[in-house]
Amino acid sequence: MQRITITSDSPATGPADAPPAEQWLVRVCGVVQGVGYRPFVYTLAKSLGLTGWVLNDTQGVLTEVNGPLPQLSAFTTALHDDAPLLSRVVEVRVETRTSLPACPPDGFEIRQSARTGRSDTIVAPDSHVCDDCLREVRDPADRRYRYPFTNCTHCGPRYSIVKDLPYDREQTTMAPFAMCADCRAEYEDPGDRRYHAQPNACPVCGPRLTLSGPAGPLAGSEEAMRATTEALAAGRIVAVKSVGGFHLVVDARNAQAVARLRARKKRDSKPFALMVADLAGAAAVAECGAAEAELLESPARPIVLLRRKRDCPLPEEIAPRNPSLGIMLPSAPLHHLLLDRPGLDVLVMTSGNVSGYPIAHRNEDALGQLFEVADLILHHDRDIHVRVDDSVVRCSEHPRLAEPLVTFVRRSRGYAPYPVEVDELPEPVLAYGAELKTTVALGTGSKVYVSQHIGDLKNDETFASHKQTAAHLSELYELRPRHVAVDMHPSFRSHVLAGDERPGAVVEVQHHHAHMASCMAENRMTGTTLGVVFDGAGYGRDGTIWGGEFLLGGFEETERVAHLRPIPLIGGDMAVHQPVRTGFALALTALGSPEAAQDAFPALRVLGDQERHVYTTMVRRGLNAPPVSSMGRLFDGVAALLGVCSYAEYEAQGPIELEGLLGRDLTPADHPYRFGAEAPAGAGLPTVVDPDPVIRRMAADLAAGADPATVSRRFHSAVVAMVVERCEDLRARHGVSQVALSGGVFLNEFLLVNCLVELRHAGFDARSHRLVPTNDGGIALGQAMVAGARIRATAHGSA
Repeated sequence: MQRITITSDSPATGPADAPPAEQWLVRVCGVVQGVGYRPFVYTLAKSLGLTGWVLNDTQGVLTEVNGPLPQLSAFTTALHDDAPLLSRVVEVRVETRTSLPACPPDGFEIRQSARTGRSDTIVAPDSHVCDDCLREVRDPADRRYRYPFTNCTHCGPRYSIVKDLPYDREQTTMAPFAMCADCRAEYEDPGDRRYHAQPNACPVCGPRLTLSGPAGPLAGSEEAMRATTEALAAGRIVAVKSVGGFHLVVDARNAQAVARLRARKKRDSKPFALMVADLAGAAAVAECGAAEAELLESPARPIVLLRRKRDCPLPEEIAPRNPSLGIMLPSAPLHHLLLDRPGLDVLVMTSGNVSGYPIAHRNEDALGQLFEVADLILHHDRDIHVRVDDSVVRCSEHPRLAEPLVTFVRRSRGYAPYPVEVDELPEPVLAYGAELKTTVALGTGSKVYVSQHIGDLKNDETFASHKQTAAHLSELYELRPRHVAVDMHPSFRSHVLAGDERPGAVVEVQHHHAHMASCMAENRMTGTTLGVVFDGAGYGRDGTIWGGEFLLGGFEETERVAHLRPIPLIGGDMAVHQPVRTGFALALTALGSPEAAQDAFPALRVLGDQERHVYTTMVRRGLNAPPVSSMGRLFDGVAALLGVCSYAEYEAQGPIELEGLLGRDLTPADHPYRFGAEAPAGAGLPTVVDPDPVIRRMAADLAAGADPATVSRRFHSAVVAMVVERCEDLRARHGVSQVALSGGVFLNEFLLVNCLVELRHAGFDARSHRLVPTNDGGIALGQAMVAGARIRATAHGSA
């Protein structure tokens, strides 16, 4: 949102007696550093005949301009409307002076950056290589021909290399590279597109490639590039250092190479991401609509989940049992050079890590770890200061939605650390996020800066990255918040860290309340709201595990007004990895005996007699089978009952493959199943949603010969119908018609789109996530907002 504010140092005068010239001091806030904004201002002022100066400071861009009023007005309008591609102008503030100084400046100049207090500008995300730079890379007559680190003020790395603000070269990982005379001349010329392009470099003075094998370096620079493409064409696995970390790369058309990568990475089923050279390459393997094409070609260059073509020529092993392919376009000159070799037009580009570890981003880590998977490693000497994974998005369309719905699966490179604009926070807050898919958020004023995807805090290396990211955000914006928001689960590592480092200033936020608050915040929702929050697991206020929740309230507090009936989680967390346990518990509860469960659902025959006996005892006696009201576990169990996924290799494999049976066809079933509902047992108690009728109908359909895809569609449609029914009941009881949908289960496209469509058709103002992930990657934003609301309430209460 852009705001233009004009103030004056004297009473305003009417148009008739306005002075012929004025002096304006103009402040521009937003993403305006490292994106060519000062050269843009310089050129704009010169074209309008204005005099003055422009500089960067810790608040953004500041410019003083002198000239006639019409030109000044045109100048301020263009500051937003004609801004450089990578900029995001949030606010333009104008302080007018009614007359020129006695000696107005002659001409217009760009001044050196100034430190004027705490940093409040927005760091630009990393961006793809622009067309001008790409033309130079492909021009044999250009001095940057085939140079993989070519960039300018309109493109290239930003967030991944910045250490501090203002954004100047000495504050980035480019500081060790002294510019040659030619690069220095470009850097100092306001008319050149590389004016103050901090990563500016060329083959003479800039970073260089090295190709290494297990025994050490093999080749450098252009020879390293040539040897890499030869290796890929020969079916070898190469780890490649990209903008925010390493990728593991193979020729996607080579089924043996793909299989070898899966075996070495110990990743049998989870889909691999692909890189193609252009939209034509994407269209050759997947369906690509206009909105999806726009996302693919955007400066962020995310991975976009596209529908796989029926006649897709790629091996099924790229994305087993999945109707989608994750496809991205090149985001750096290096990627274009990898794809320049004839016949090497589709590459697998998966995260460069060994199982259980975060993506490698330092050379020493890659060289020490990745030879477990890769045959060769292509690295370079431009350090990555901030590890940044690829972003993943999906674009959904429906005739009853006004516009395409863009959903983040992972928000990282190209988007982080863009802030989310929110209502004013009373004090700065640092939010530590969740335990899985975590991010960190720093909230101050009307902005919450949400970090890149960090990952799962189960291992020490990812936990260290979590702490570093929190420290980096605080250092960039020179804030030391007294308040830290955490998930209320007492065993989460982030919770323990906050308690150790900031005693007395920790705000505990219930997991699903944070989900709901996150959706409310990005949609600028206020007032009493109904939160429908479905996920795998979150620590509830009663000490049990929640995950199928209907919450009523706002940012400060909520109450639980309905939930899924708890499901016995046989063996605790083991059931997450073995969904067949949850499937057995569902069938046992709904049908009454282990024999009836196995007869109704043949997929349960993977369990031996002894296992079924033990699991039955555990469920009936409540032994190591904690009750969880989790929609994610319900999806797990249904997938297992249909034989889709009995044992999961990766998180949510069962639900993903269960949805995959629908082929991204969002048409609801004609005869969906129906959940039961138990009315509240007393005042203030929640309604309980009963899945038993659904399980019994599934059994009947399978007995009648229904195929798993039909059963899956009826199950998905049942969940949609249940959401609408419960919301209508809660509206009748509480008078609320504002609904926020959140939680990882809403990554399910069928569920999300149909819930939005049907709720809106029923008269609800239903919203979902579009700026941060609906999964735990959005938790930190919600935590910051809940903490802010409670801080405000406490301040008002003590006033």
